[in-house]
Amino acid sequence: MSQNLGRTSLAYSRSWHFIDMAADERSLGRIATSIAITLMGKHKPIYDPSTDCGDYVVAVGCHDLHTTGKKKEKKKYYSHSTRPGRLQEITMERMMAKYGGAEVLRKAVSGMLPKNRLRDVRLARLKAFEGPGHPYKKNIIQLNDVTIRTAETEKSETPVMDAIKTELKTKDGTSL
Repeated sequence: MSQNLGRTSLAYSRSWHFIDMAADERSLGRIATSIAITLMGKHKPIYDPSTDCGDYVVAVGCHDLHTTGKKKEKKKYYSHSTRPGRLQEITMERMMAKYGGAEVLRKAVSGMLPKNRLRDVRLARLKAFEGPGHPYKKNIIQLNDVTIRTAETEKSETPVMDAIKTELKTKDGTSL
């Protein structure tokens, strides 16, 4: 008996999620946790730690990150060049001034992803921007876990029918 029920290819398809950091009242850690879960695909029923089935996440307004306490002044990020005496530290406040809030969010999410070979691939699906604008407006179908639109065009089974429909649209200005 087959173990596959339903359309698993739909579950493996990647959707785009949108998060406005300026409008979200959650702190940096809470938002980073939900982003990491989405990037890993843990919200899907077909989740498996060894497969990459996560979705894309677009985060805008990263300049307005909300942290609790005095983390902006006290939290430090460390880097080492493996040379003696080359340990460097930078506070969150200086990192936001130098690299922006998107890099702070990226480091927070990176720390919450599993440390394996899928980490960089998953982190590449996080698209973080400082301001409200981003180039992925056509791809967004999930806005705060609510579907806002479905596929714009219905594709048929054959590319020939798609070409005929588009040709008729351009001739008449109407669709079938």
